[in-house]
Amino acid sequence: MRQSHLFTKTRKEIPADETSKNAQLLLKAGYVHKEMAGVYSYLPLGIRVLSKIENIVREEMDAIGGQEITMATLHPKEPWVQTGAWDSVDVLFKIQSRTEKEYALGQSEEEIVTPIAREYITSYKDLPKAIYQIGNKYRDELRAKSGVMRGREFRMKDMYSFHATQEDFDRYYAIAKEAYLKIFTRLGLVAKATEASGGAFTTKLSYEFMVLTDAGEDNIVYCDTCTHCANVEVSDQKEGETCSRCNKGTLFAAKASEVGNIFDLGQKYTKAFDFSLHTVDGEAFFPIMGCFGIGTTRVVGVVAEALSDDRGLVWPESIAPFRVHLLALGDDEKVKTEAEALYTTLTKAGVEVLFDDRADMSAGAKFADADLIGIPTRVVVSTRSLEAGGVEVKKRTEKDGNIVSIDAFISSLVPKA
Repeated sequence: MRQSHLFTKTRKEIPADETSKNAQLLLKAGYVHKEMAGVYSYLPLGIRVLSKIENIVREEMDAIGGQEITMATLHPKEPWVQTGAWDSVDVLFKIQSRTEKEYALGQSEEEIVTPIAREYITSYKDLPKAIYQIGNKYRDELRAKSGVMRGREFRMKDMYSFHATQEDFDRYYAIAKEAYLKIFTRLGLVAKATEASGGAFTTKLSYEFMVLTDAGEDNIVYCDTCTHCANVEVSDQKEGETCSRCNKGTLFAAKASEVGNIFDLGQKYTKAFDFSLHTVDGEAFFPIMGCFGIGTTRVVGVVAEALSDDRGLVWPESIAPFRVHLLALGDDEKVKTEAEALYTTLTKAGVEVLFDDRADMSAGAKFADADLIGIPTRVVVSTRSLEAGGVEVKKRTEKDGNIVSIDAFISSLVPKA
């Protein structure tokens, strides 16, 4: 992608009411556009990041047997009445049609997925099954805050599993927990599986996956020796105490942001929709359900908060919009020729490159934009670099760059046949 052709530009001014760091950076760098509080449009750079996040999530859900579907986000009123959620869920957006019928905008999909599953899971032999979708959700938050991390419209991966027994759910629960940890590692985040209350979904204990960040909305305590971690709202231990799980480590307090969760829904929804099956012995039972969520747009915000610095965004390579940011500096024809040739070579080899070919921008402005946009590797072609024997290569996470020959740089990115 040539930066001169990119739909967006970096900007200095942002909405005056935008106080969250993640939204400020994403707006300045041209990843998102703010429509109103809690609602953002994703622009070309933002879509590239979001798509990579969702593809990683998709790969890991497929790997544990999840099957992807797309569910409606405009819901009929009736299933929400059937579960009692029409009157009890305060964040539910309700819409009245000119036909005088009432609808809801999906804030979760239990009311839709359970009747779907009931039609296709007709025998205990069909269990277990897990289906998921990645799509938009809507919640009527009284006060949208934290930029893209907590909005009224957002994207989410929600998977729902169905099991014949509690033991089988517990087995799958452990598998999904490990898959979640793998996802967050691939996303460049260090997440802790945190014990928490199930909230409105269930009275049982659930897991929230938390990323440590000062911008976090949650307070947790975690052990410095074992994997024990708990939300302070459900923990009977405090900072400085010895961990009750391993009896060795010390508990530390931290602020964190939730990026995913796992709920044991039990038989709440299968009973509500009279979704029953029979065992091999003919005994009726209601399947056990699990719910597994990851806020994909929320991940964008958490990465922007947790991994950025005072110069801008710092994307992990796995989800960066491009792998390389190529800058051509000056009007020298040799610089232009070498930069164009490098861009062509890398692009043909399948390397994602954002090529800052803008002729009307100073070197300082190009460097500032590169830092703000946050692509992992910056490579500069200039008269000075060519005279020194190649191009200047600098990682976004490092302070200084190094001169590398063009052939060596290409070889570092393109595997030899």
